[in-house]
Amino acid sequence: MSASLDTRFTAETPEGIALALRPAGVVPRFYAFIIDGFIRMVLFFLAAFALDRLGGFGAGVILIAFFAIEWLYPVIFELTLAGATPGKRSLGLRVVMDSGLPVTPAASLLRNLMRSADFLPFAYGFGFAAMLMRSDFKRIGDLAAGTLVVYAKSVTLHGPLPEAPPEAPDRPLSPREQAAVIAWAARSSRITEARLIELATLAAPGVGMAGQADSKLTAQRMLGVAQWLLGKRR
Repeated sequence: MSASLDTRFTAETPEGIALALRPAGVVPRFYAFIIDGFIRMVLFFLAAFALDRLGGFGAGVILIAFFAIEWLYPVIFELTLAGATPGKRSLGLRVVMDSGLPVTPAASLLRNLMRSADFLPFAYGFGFAAMLMRSDFKRIGDLAAGTLVVYAKSVTLHGPLPEAPPEAPDRPLSPREQAAVIAWAARSSRITEARLIELATLAAPGVGMAGQADSKLTAQRMLGVAQWLLGKRR
């Protein structure tokens, strides 16, 4: 019975790394939607107030601003390292690909444009129905884009990952770079310490990390970045 109620499932990355994911259900996603809706409303009223004095030109800019706030707001936030809008982040959620890797720009844009289909026939009726009929709680946009909304702390590697203090990367990492760091950390239990340190030393410049004089410190820093990418914070 407990197994049938468990929505946690395993996704495999292209590198062969297994990730455990726990999809977010209807209730937390609804609360996140309400929070984001309030933020978008505030942004729109601020833009309207600032542009109202520009007359007809201002009215045109207001329409453009409304479009950008409504459709690009979630895309911009989902492509950050947090992978979530402020509403989702406040509920501990994030958007990932089906493989567990960070969401891509194309997938984020598609899943948000498909909100027009989720909204039908009214009040996100189709999207709500789709979420209730699936154990992974995907709405139509998620099905089209191959994405999942999961609890950020549930994105964990199968198998032990060496403990290290979480550390933010020196610069924003692309999805490919994030996958490389996580894949390297996941192999730590299957290769020798010397090989692990050697790979860290070679990979550090490619993921925007300055090499340390002590190669062990470089490996330790990369392990910290891997922990940080998987959602762990101090």
